[in-house]
Amino acid sequence: MEPTCPWLVTNYCYSVRMRLDELDYSLPKAQIAQRPLDRRDGSRLLTLGCATGEFGDHNFGELPALLRGDELLVLNNTRVIPARLFGRRGGTHAQSPSNASRAEHLSGKIEVLLTRQTAPDVWQALVRPGRKLPVGEQVIFGQGELEATIVGRGELGLRTLQFVSTDGREVGGHIERLGHIPLPPYIDRDDESGDRERYQTVFAKNPGAIAAPTAGLHFTPEILERVRVRGAEICEITLNVGLGTFQPIHAETLENHVMHAERYEIPEETAQRIEDARAAGRPVLAIGTTVVRALEDSARRASESGSSRLLAAGKGEAQLFIFPGFHFRAVDELLTNFHLPRSTLLALVCAFAGRERVLAGYKHAVEAGYRFYSYGDCMLMR
Repeated sequence: MEPTCPWLVTNYCYSVRMRLDELDYSLPKAQIAQRPLDRRDGSRLLTLGCATGEFGDHNFGELPALLRGDELLVLNNTRVIPARLFGRRGGTHAQSPSNASRAEHLSGKIEVLLTRQTAPDVWQALVRPGRKLPVGEQVIFGQGELEATIVGRGELGLRTLQFVSTDGREVGGHIERLGHIPLPPYIDRDDESGDRERYQTVFAKNPGAIAAPTAGLHFTPEILERVRVRGAEICEITLNVGLGTFQPIHAETLENHVMHAERYEIPEETAQRIEDARAAGRPVLAIGTTVVRALEDSARRASESGSSRLLAAGKGEAQLFIFPGFHFRAVDELLTNFHLPRSTLLALVCAFAGRERVLAGYKHAVEAGYRFYSYGDCMLMR
């Protein structure tokens, strides 16, 4: 029976309270990777023993040799869309000739970050400057071939936009052509043509993410083949990375934070292979925190439904916030990049391997000159 405690997420009990400032660490700005390395597999790999706290320094190319040889690797095959769009106001007020300065102000530049598709050609989005864009306002993109009308307002500055094409072509094609890769704000530069390929895993298939599952960025087809030759197996899930992954924590204590939901899908074959691996005592190695969230949310749903299965295959929405005290059911090992201080991702990693061990590993990585965040190096926890 699960123990009882004052605060619960379904049947997952958190046995300790944690303050946000307990997820802090110091990082020199120079170690925040601004561009990818020339080679995907040229990154460094820090290994961390979850039980011992011991760590070792490696290159990512050594990963196949570091494996036991019977692992089941689970990849997130989501594909990043060019979700950052730049347009201009196109409302009736902006076209008024009676006040030139007001017209210039109202027709100023608008930045749109698509966050979640809710219907054909309808998206939730963050819009800047959002306060000055009421429901009914229009935004024009490109030469006018793509337009959007704000049809709703939501929490945390979200807007709902209805897109239309004015030239008979598909809206999705215009977004693909006009959009920019949504690089994280700690990458202090504009996106470049090369980011369309490098801010994407080599196994990306299913479009819908607004951020890359960055642990997968290090893999090459050759590394994946060497993993298979080693004896490990590989399977895939899809989680469309959205606001839930990088939303800041505003609460002082972690249990008061509410995650945005992110859509995922676990194929029946993948669910069965994970169950078979665990039944056989073979480690399930999650490639990235997004895989952890999808698998653990699926395990939660299966448990709540009374199913005898470990995972609930099919589609779901993960709103699960994993922080220290969480009981893991599906994942044994984790490969992940380094994460921002005070973030939900660092909380997840600390839940997996222990806060003191993780922060000690981060301290070592800083001192050893590792590169951090999306285009940076990675960490294998087992």
